[in-house]
Amino acid sequence: MNEQEMLQMYEDAGALLNGHFVLSSGRHSARYLQSALVLMHPKNATALAAELVKDIDASAFDMVVSPAIGGLVIGQEVARQLNKPFIFTERKEGEMQMRRGFSIPKGAKLLVVEDVITTGGSVRECINVVREFGGVPTQIMAVVDRAPQQDNRFDIPHHTVIALDVETFAADDCPMCKEGLLPAIKPGSRGNG
Repeated sequence: MNEQEMLQMYEDAGALLNGHFVLSSGRHSARYLQSALVLMHPKNATALAAELVKDIDASAFDMVVSPAIGGLVIGQEVARQLNKPFIFTERKEGEMQMRRGFSIPKGAKLLVVEDVITTGGSVRECINVVREFGGVPTQIMAVVDRAPQQDNRFDIPHHTVIALDVETFAADDCPMCKEGLLPAIKPGSRGNG
Protein backbone atom coordinates (compact mmCIF):
# COMPACT_ATOMS: atom_id res chain seq x y z
CA MET A 1 0.00 0.00 0.00
CA ASN A 2 1.38 3.43 -0.88
CA GLU A 3 1.01 6.70 1.02
CA GLN A 4 -1.85 7.94 -1.17
CA GLU A 5 -3.83 4.72 -0.59
CA MET A 6 -3.33 5.08 3.16
CA LEU A 7 -4.41 8.73 3.07
CA GLN A 8 -7.45 7.61 1.07
CA MET A 9 -8.41 5.42 4.06
CA TYR A 10 -8.61 8.61 6.13
CA GLU A 11 -10.67 10.38 3.49
CA ASP A 12 -13.03 7.40 3.05
CA ALA A 13 -13.58 7.24 6.81
CA GLY A 14 -14.35 10.97 7.04
CA ALA A 15 -11.25 11.30 9.20
CA LEU A 16 -9.46 14.05 7.27
CA LEU A 17 -11.23 17.11 8.62
CA ASN A 18 -11.11 20.75 7.52
CA GLY A 19 -12.05 23.62 9.82
CA HIS A 20 -10.44 25.34 12.82
CA PHE A 21 -8.95 22.94 15.35
CA VAL A 22 -7.02 23.15 18.60
CA LEU A 23 -4.46 20.32 18.59
CA SER A 24 -3.43 18.45 21.74
CA SER A 25 -0.25 20.56 21.74
CA GLY A 26 -2.39 23.72 22.03
CA ARG A 27 -1.46 24.83 18.51
CA HIS A 28 -4.18 25.62 15.97
CA SER A 29 -4.66 24.09 12.52
CA ALA A 30 -7.10 24.17 9.60
CA ARG A 31 -6.76 20.38 9.10
CA TYR A 32 -7.20 17.52 11.54
CA LEU A 33 -6.80 13.76 11.25
CA GLN A 34 -9.15 11.76 13.47
CA SER A 35 -7.41 8.37 13.39
CA ALA A 36 -10.06 6.80 15.61
CA LEU A 37 -12.50 6.94 12.67
CA VAL A 38 -10.05 4.97 10.52
CA LEU A 39 -8.86 2.56 13.20
CA MET A 40 -12.39 1.66 14.33
CA HIS A 41 -12.36 -0.75 11.40
CA PRO A 42 -10.07 -3.69 12.28
CA LYS A 43 -9.08 -4.24 8.63
CA ASN A 44 -7.73 -0.67 8.48
CA ALA A 45 -5.81 -1.09 11.74
CA THR A 46 -4.36 -4.37 10.46
CA ALA A 47 -3.34 -2.84 7.12
CA LEU A 48 -1.77 0.29 8.63
CA ALA A 49 0.11 -1.71 11.28
CA ALA A 50 1.40 -4.04 8.56
CA GLU A 51 2.83 -1.01 6.75
CA LEU A 52 4.49 0.19 9.95
CA VAL A 53 6.13 -3.16 10.75
CA LYS A 54 6.99 -4.41 7.26
CA ASP A 55 10.68 -3.47 7.62
CA ILE A 56 10.95 -4.07 11.38
CA ASP A 57 13.08 -6.77 12.95
CA ALA A 58 10.80 -8.00 15.73
CA SER A 59 13.78 -9.42 17.63
CA ALA A 60 15.04 -5.84 18.16
CA PHE A 61 12.19 -5.11 20.61
CA ASP A 62 10.90 -6.69 23.79
CA MET A 63 7.68 -4.69 24.13
CA VAL A 64 5.49 -2.10 22.43
CA VAL A 65 4.27 1.03 24.24
CA SER A 66 1.89 3.80 23.20
CA PRO A 67 0.71 7.04 24.76
CA ALA A 68 -3.03 6.92 25.46
CA ILE A 69 -5.38 7.52 24.01
CA GLY A 70 -4.58 8.03 20.32
CA GLY A 71 -1.89 5.38 20.09
CA LEU A 72 -3.81 2.57 21.79
CA VAL A 73 -5.46 0.86 18.81
CA ILE A 74 -2.51 1.06 16.42
CA GLY A 75 -0.05 0.18 19.22
CA GLN A 76 -2.03 -2.92 20.16
CA GLU A 77 -2.19 -4.01 16.53
CA VAL A 78 1.55 -3.45 15.98
CA ALA A 79 2.25 -5.49 19.13
CA ARG A 80 -0.04 -8.26 17.88
CA GLN A 81 1.71 -8.41 14.52
CA LEU A 82 5.14 -8.45 16.18
CA ASN A 83 3.93 -10.92 18.85
CA LYS A 84 5.14 -8.64 21.66
CA PRO A 85 3.54 -7.49 24.92
CA PHE A 86 1.74 -4.15 24.71
CA ILE A 87 1.56 -1.50 27.45
CA PHE A 88 0.56 2.14 27.47
CA THR A 89 1.10 5.35 29.33
CA GLU A 90 -1.77 7.66 30.19
CA ARG A 91 -2.39 11.08 31.68
CA LYS A 92 -3.68 11.46 35.18
CA GLU A 93 -4.24 15.02 36.33
CA GLY A 94 -2.28 16.25 33.32
CA GLU A 95 0.81 14.10 33.93
CA MET A 96 1.80 11.13 31.75
CA GLN A 97 2.09 8.03 33.93
CA MET A 98 2.43 4.26 33.86
CA ARG A 99 -0.56 2.75 35.63
CA ARG A 100 -2.78 -0.35 35.66
CA GLY A 101 -0.06 -2.57 37.10
CA PHE A 102 2.18 -2.29 34.03
CA SER A 103 5.90 -2.74 34.54
CA ILE A 104 8.95 -2.82 32.32
CA PRO A 105 11.83 -5.25 32.90
CA LYS A 106 15.03 -3.27 33.45
CA GLY A 107 16.80 -2.75 30.14
CA ALA A 108 13.85 -3.95 28.02
CA LYS A 109 13.83 -2.44 24.54
CA LEU A 110 10.57 -0.74 23.61
CA LEU A 111 9.05 0.30 20.31
CA VAL A 112 6.96 3.45 20.80
CA VAL A 113 3.85 3.59 18.59
CA GLU A 114 1.54 6.57 18.02
CA ASP A 115 -1.26 7.32 15.57
CA VAL A 116 -0.45 10.96 14.66
CA ILE A 117 2.57 13.10 15.56
CA THR A 118 2.76 16.88 15.26
CA THR A 119 4.97 18.40 17.94
CA GLY A 120 5.74 14.99 19.44
CA GLY A 121 4.87 16.07 22.98
CA SER A 122 2.85 12.97 23.93
CA VAL A 123 5.53 10.69 22.50
CA ARG A 124 8.30 12.48 24.43
CA GLU A 125 6.26 12.22 27.64
CA CYS A 126 5.74 8.49 26.99
CA ILE A 127 9.47 8.01 26.35
CA ASN A 128 10.31 9.78 29.61
CA VAL A 129 7.99 7.47 31.55
CA VAL A 130 9.51 4.39 29.89
CA ARG A 131 12.99 5.57 30.89
CA GLU A 132 11.85 6.27 34.47
CA PHE A 133 10.68 2.65 34.67
CA GLY A 134 14.03 1.28 33.43
CA GLY A 135 13.05 0.65 29.81
CA VAL A 136 15.03 1.61 26.73
CA PRO A 137 12.91 3.25 24.02
CA THR A 138 14.73 2.48 20.78
CA GLN A 139 12.43 3.59 17.96
CA ILE A 140 9.22 5.55 17.34
CA MET A 141 6.65 4.61 14.72
CA ALA A 142 3.51 6.55 13.81
CA VAL A 143 0.94 6.31 11.08
CA VAL A 144 0.94 10.07 10.31
CA ASP A 145 3.51 12.83 10.79
CA ARG A 146 1.82 16.24 10.50
CA ALA A 147 5.16 18.08 10.69
CA PRO A 148 7.69 15.96 8.74
CA GLN A 149 10.04 18.93 8.33
CA GLN A 150 10.73 18.93 12.10
CA ASP A 151 13.57 16.43 12.42
CA ASN A 152 14.73 17.40 15.92
CA ARG A 153 11.66 16.36 17.95
CA PHE A 154 13.10 13.09 19.26
CA ASP A 155 16.41 11.69 20.49
CA ILE A 156 15.71 8.23 18.98
CA PRO A 157 14.90 7.26 15.37
CA HIS A 158 11.33 7.71 14.17
CA HIS A 159 9.41 6.54 11.13
CA THR A 160 5.95 7.25 9.75
CA VAL A 161 4.07 5.90 6.75
CA ILE A 162 2.16 9.11 5.92
CA ALA A 163 3.92 12.48 5.84
CA LEU A 164 1.32 15.26 5.68
CA ASP A 165 2.76 18.74 6.07
CA VAL A 166 0.01 20.60 7.93
CA GLU A 167 0.62 24.19 8.94
CA THR A 168 -0.02 24.91 12.61
CA PHE A 169 -0.11 28.19 14.51
CA ALA A 170 0.48 29.34 18.05
CA ALA A 171 -2.90 30.25 19.56
CA ASP A 172 -1.98 33.94 19.79
CA ASP A 173 -0.82 34.00 16.14
CA CYS A 174 -3.65 32.01 14.53
CA PRO A 175 -5.09 33.70 11.42
CA MET A 176 -8.39 31.81 11.86
CA CYS A 177 -8.76 33.22 15.39
CA LYS A 178 -7.95 36.71 14.12
CA GLU A 179 -10.64 36.39 11.41
CA GLY A 180 -13.10 35.15 14.04
CA LEU A 181 -15.32 33.48 11.44
CA LEU A 182 -14.92 29.89 12.58
CA PRO A 183 -14.72 28.90 16.26
CA ALA A 184 -11.84 26.64 17.26
CA ILE A 185 -12.80 23.13 18.34
CA LYS A 186 -10.67 20.60 20.19
CA PRO A 187 -11.53 17.19 18.72
CA GLY A 188 -8.58 15.14 19.97
CA SER A 189 -8.09 12.83 22.91
CA ARG A 190 -7.70 15.75 25.30
CA GLY A 191 -10.68 17.56 23.83
CA ASN A 192 -14.35 16.90 23.45
CA GLY A 193 -14.53 14.84 20.31
